Amino acid sequence: MHLISKDALRNAPFQENNNGIFSYIVFHLISFFMILATVDWIIISIFFVIVLGIGWWASRTAGDSTEEFFLGGRDMPWWLLGVSMVACTFSADTPNLVTGFVRENGVAKNWAWWAFLITGMVTVFIYARLWRKSNINTDLEFYEIRYGGKLASFLRGFRALYLGIFFNCLIMGSVTLAAIKIGGVMLGLEPWVVVIGASIVVVMYAALGGIKGVVWADFFQYGIAMFGAVYAAYVAVSQPEIVEIGGLSGLINDPRISDKISFFPDFSDPTVWVPLLLIPLAVQWWAVWYPGAEPGGGGYIAQRMLSAKNEKNAVGATLFFNFAHYALRPWPWIIVALASLIIYPELSDIQAEFPGIDPKYLKDDIAYPAMLTKLGPGWLGLVVASIIAAYMSTIGTHLNWGSSYIVNDFYKRFVKPHASEREMVRMGRITTVLLMVFAGTLSLTILDNATEAFNILLLTGAGSGAVYIMRWFWWRINAITEIITMVVATFVALILVLLVEDQQVETAILDGFTVKLLITVGIVTVSWIVTTLITKPENKEVLRAFYKLTIPGGPGWKKVVDAAIADGDPCDDGHGVTWQMPKQILLVFIGCITIYTSLFGIGGLVYGNIILGVGLLTLSSICAYLLFQIMSKLNLD
Repeated sequence: MHLISKDALRNAPFQENNNGIFSYIVFHLISFFMILATVDWIIISIFFVIVLGIGWWASRTAGDSTEEFFLGGRDMPWWLLGVSMVACTFSADTPNLVTGFVRENGVAKNWAWWAFLITGMVTVFIYARLWRKSNINTDLEFYEIRYGGKLASFLRGFRALYLGIFFNCLIMGSVTLAAIKIGGVMLGLEPWVVVIGASIVVVMYAALGGIKGVVWADFFQYGIAMFGAVYAAYVAVSQPEIVEIGGLSGLINDPRISDKISFFPDFSDPTVWVPLLLIPLAVQWWAVWYPGAEPGGGGYIAQRMLSAKNEKNAVGATLFFNFAHYALRPWPWIIVALASLIIYPELSDIQAEFPGIDPKYLKDDIAYPAMLTKLGPGWLGLVVASIIAAYMSTIGTHLNWGSSYIVNDFYKRFVKPHASEREMVRMGRITTVLLMVFAGTLSLTILDNATEAFNILLLTGAGSGAVYIMRWFWWRINAITEIITMVVATFVALILVLLVEDQQVETAILDGFTVKLLITVGIVTVSWIVTTLITKPENKEVLRAFYKLTIPGGPGWKKVVDAAIADGDPCDDGHGVTWQMPKQILLVFIGCITIYTSLFGIGGLVYGNIILGVGLLTLSSICAYLLFQIMSKLNLD
């Protein structure tokens, strides 16, 4: 018999006493052990053993070279890389983010990230083959094959530190923040306990196994995470409050959430549909740089493409990723979010049940971990393991990706050019640890909620996306273009965030943040276009070498190609590659229809609308058939 109840332990505030920090640690350890049953601990322990075993297995070859540590020897199949991409974006903060969206603005709010599907399809059918053909080690290495001189070197080095440390750690901090909230609500743990506990295992397997350890761990963790998400949705609609109103069908038809369930915003109200749908579809997908959805590819997505066996596997991996990311995953989270509106209609209801939660973490996104406390022994351990899996898959990827920037694009390029391969791997492992320390510190000191971090990242990348799209296909873009883009975007974002309140710029239709986004996009876009036109182009030798390597084709390179032919130096090296852009754009269009109809077809079935669900899934199948028929005609290696 317990001397103190689990609820009392979960909700009791810590009071310092003469025993100091030791008593503090013991208190929370006791609380943690009492909340989880023995079977839960067995499940979690097995999970940790398997993940660490994967890291140990991968470590046998990871230390051989930086190509092994960061790219897995460039020999990975599409299905493994595709699952890894999905697992990485299936982070601990994603269910929280989606839950916050649904509770605040309904299901339609998810267009804030659903719109990035267009970016994903562009990456699949246009940029995946280009990245793989470049044969570079990181996407930042691109700068010194596309541009020349000291400015190209500066870009590579600066962005290695900016993206690898600041931007990367901001993302990891956001993910760790979600883990803090989940640990606090479900297990009664203090934030610092969650950060230290969650970091140890992921740092171990990421540092030992490199990208191969990360990717194979992702493959295992994705299955666990998806099962946990689906089961969490099942438990949510099995709660007495939901059963009382008729289960899932009763939930969907409950008048209390009737304004939350629509796939699309209210088209009669421009204050709703313009910022939620029009802006993301018309502007956001091409204008905003965001990790995992970069216009033109990049980041850890590019890392996966560069790790593929060939162009076909790079394309296949990114196509599978987009299908699973947008069509398969959202609905379990949405179901839990809708159920939370019945069980916890107000944040005060969550506060009443979990009074020990720090008020600064009490946002709508905390409803997801609150719902997970409804799980019973055994299942709780499995779902906790699934959350840990989601957390580790994202953090593991970002640790390896960020480390690759720091080691390959800064340390070896600028600090120690003659460093041995083993020294580079050792530096990679050291930076892996340091990045985790920095990210954990951010989560404990600065960030408050997932939506806030999401908005910050969107605004700092606003306006730069078009450059990353066009630099492959317009010879005139140069290193100064990218530098000005980066400087202006950062400067404008800082002014708007620090000096301008949202209320000062909001309009009758658009909220303040959306206006800030459009202002940044407009200023940055004009700046980089003007800069490109008034500055000197890159050296012709640099441009020709890049074209020969990647063969982007198209009218944007016509001047370079014609000049090369006139000099007796044909850029396509006699291959005579046909411009395939019209076919690729058609594939982007069909790909978007395929995945969006899958997304809403599944949603139709969830909502109990069988005709809509089956109809949309049938259309999706037809589009998928056409997609693969046209893909077979692309010239992929």
